[in-house]
Amino acid sequence: MKINEIFFSIQGEGKQVGLPTIFIRTTGCDLRCSYCDTVGAYYEGKEMPIEQIIGAVKKYPCKRICLTGGEPLLQSEAVDLANALLDLGYELSLETNGSIAISNFLKKIKENRRKLSISLDIKCPSSKMSDKMIFENIHYLSLKDQLKFIIDDKEDYDYAKEIMRKYEPKCEVIFQPVGGMNAKKIMEWALKDGIDVRIGIQLHKILSTR
Repeated sequence: MKINEIFFSIQGEGKQVGLPTIFIRTTGCDLRCSYCDTVGAYYEGKEMPIEQIIGAVKKYPCKRICLTGGEPLLQSEAVDLANALLDLGYELSLETNGSIAISNFLKKIKENRRKLSISLDIKCPSSKMSDKMIFENIHYLSLKDQLKFIIDDKEDYDYAKEIMRKYEPKCEVIFQPVGGMNAKKIMEWALKDGIDVRIGIQLHKILSTR
């Protein structure tokens, strides 16, 4: 697999925010979101066999891993890496950008699905990538997974709200501001509308250990 970086920090967003986590960031992404903060992962990285990736992971005192990108599902070896980590007893979260069907990946995961969680993004209009989304992915999310919307303005907010209404996700839904920090306007809109979402920020931008 082509890997951009492997590092140990805290999870900065979502349901596991604040928890120590090993991050495996893969190289390559099929989207070019207007607000992307990991553009270095588009092309930069080195080829690493799965055994070498596992060796790097084992150096850290943690059993929680986030497989992120880039977009991990662009690489066919992603499912082999996921199964290998799950077989070793790691708790794994897969972050995927919403543009690639997750059904095939989930079919190839062994009986360890209970140790795997999916963090699925649905891109809003401000990203300039909303037309790339595969909305059927939402139907494959379980209660342990999460659905995330990155929101810049009221158009994004209304778009996310409509997706929730149409697809009725079973999992927790997270609204997070572009830039990761200023969530006040999103909070005000959500409270006014009475929608049941988690309002999130990017904690790692405050407490970065890197």
